[in-house]
Amino acid sequence: MRHLQVLKYIEKIARSGSLRSAAEQLNITPSALNRRILSIEEELGVEIFERHPAGLRPNIAGEILLKHIRDQIADMDRVKSRIADLSGMRAGHINIATTREVVQFFLPAMIKRHLLEFPAVTFGVNLHERGEAETSLLDNTNDIAIVFDPIHLDKLRTVYSGAQQVFCIMSAGHPLASKKRLRIYDCVEFPLLLPKHPEGIREVLDATARKIGITLEPALESNSLDLLRLMSQDSEALSFCLGINLRPDLANDRLAMVPLDTGNIPAGVLIAGHLRGRTLPVAAARFLESVNKELSLQFS
Repeated sequence: MRHLQVLKYIEKIARSGSLRSAAEQLNITPSALNRRILSIEEELGVEIFERHPAGLRPNIAGEILLKHIRDQIADMDRVKSRIADLSGMRAGHINIATTREVVQFFLPAMIKRHLLEFPAVTFGVNLHERGEAETSLLDNTNDIAIVFDPIHLDKLRTVYSGAQQVFCIMSAGHPLASKKRLRIYDCVEFPLLLPKHPEGIREVLDATARKIGITLEPALESNSLDLLRLMSQDSEALSFCLGINLRPDLANDRLAMVPLDTGNIPAGVLIAGHLRGRTLPVAAARFLESVNKELSLQFS
């Protein structure tokens, strides 16, 4: 900043102890630098340097002024650092708490895109069971939580909140693959491949079944969503997923998807946010803003 330039001249002289040496470092002539110092002393009404054969040394007034100058320079450095953060120029580390639904496709794509734009930013992605992601924010272990159907919503300052469509996944040649929409009673005639409790999507499926007096009896339970999806391949077994973890190239695995009508049962809500009352580091805040925009674009 221009208004700090003269102050930096004084600080450089004090540090080097020599007008000529300071002038060389500042790429200015000694006479021009001396005129700047004399002008400051005239404005203050006191000398700020003791001049002696060995060079210049700050006097008491000079030490007081130097303290102010160094504080000003440090403050400006902090301001410039924060502005650089906002523009993505500085490095930062972001810890994300998430669940299986988010970590499969959406989150990797978001991180890859962010790293292309901000290569100095680093990430930690921590997979949690339902309900644990929110509580991991309490000790700042994680900065951001992106979770489906959170249990401890009161701990979150929500930036994004949106319902998720549930899809039934099946072999491309399955009898139900030609349907436009399915109800849960259409599915129970076939082997069911279900996520384990307490996965949010399992809660939605069970609640939908209970509403019409059905109990879901899984042929296979697993906490691996990849396993459940692939077990539907070339079989009559049905698995389920949310819009956010719907594989983009599903047809390549000889699989099809049909939306599931959950009736009056809410399909469950995807939440992105951070600990209530915490101010996020700039890098984390920027990434969360990007997540909010992308989720709003995809699922609004």
